[in-house]
Amino acid sequence: MPCCSIWKRGNFYLIDLGSRNGSFINGRRVSIPVILHNGDHLTFGQSELEFCCPSHAPVATDNSGSKEYTATAALHVRSLISVLVVDIRNFTVLARQMDEKILSELIGTWFRRAGDIIREHGSWVDKYIGDAVMAVWIHGTQGVGHREMLQILQALQSFHHMTSELCNLYPVPFQLRVGAGINTGYAMVGNTGSGDRPDYTALGDTVNEAFRLETITKQISLDFALGETTYRLLSKLLGHHNIFQQHQVSLKGYESPMLTYAGSFEDLSSFIVNMLEFPCASEWVELSQLENLGTAKETETYYS
Repeated sequence: MPCCSIWKRGNFYLIDLGSRNGSFINGRRVSIPVILHNGDHLTFGQSELEFCCPSHAPVATDNSGSKEYTATAALHVRSLISVLVVDIRNFTVLARQMDEKILSELIGTWFRRAGDIIREHGSWVDKYIGDAVMAVWIHGTQGVGHREMLQILQALQSFHHMTSELCNLYPVPFQLRVGAGINTGYAMVGNTGSGDRPDYTALGDTVNEAFRLETITKQISLDFALGETTYRLLSKLLGHHNIFQQHQVSLKGYESPMLTYAGSFEDLSSFIVNMLEFPCASEWVELSQLENLGTAKETETYYS
């Protein structure tokens, strides 16, 4: 059960590093670092604990006069993750044709419902970026499960339905649509913010590629695109291939063409039905069965 706690500025944080059974505080699953309070009930697999930490005075911090000092947490963990990036299509055109107040209400509703969808499917919204969201699922250290991948695809399907439903709530000039990119690989997961403004996020090439995959869907005129590792995971879990269209694409910032597997939301719905109705070939894919998962690179994350 890979999890850890860190002490920072007088607080203890519980962080789940990708346990198979999950870590729970007072019955709620931990997906992002959570501050522990005295008396919290902790569950790790079959083990149940009570956190005991009577209040105490904060410890003074000596900066030693260093201008290089920051309160940024130093804990970054190399983890296997899946990244989902969802973007509202033609948002620039939409913004030009809608009243600013109504547009603000629409995007606010979309973001709130987006957060609900991601939480319902076992993750959290890592970033709200303009007219897009980024969500991260942290997988276990041993491999990736059938249920985990199903949750990600169901989250994307819910995004599609939710966005379409907003057309009935707001006077939009055209049908609202979303596009998405999903990528799986290693990344550095941790706090890149300060003590006052913590920002738990994932950094690395896996994240960058997810953003680029979302962008490429506009060029190939499809609704979503999967990274090659994500596609191979799904193929192994279901035991068959040719589930989505293969495309060789050139992604911005990458020297060599890459393979992606893309489809429409109709294709996605059919695929999810197959995952639910037919026995899967495997409930779990071990990391040893996957090749070329990539390396964790602490590079700048592209958000545009």
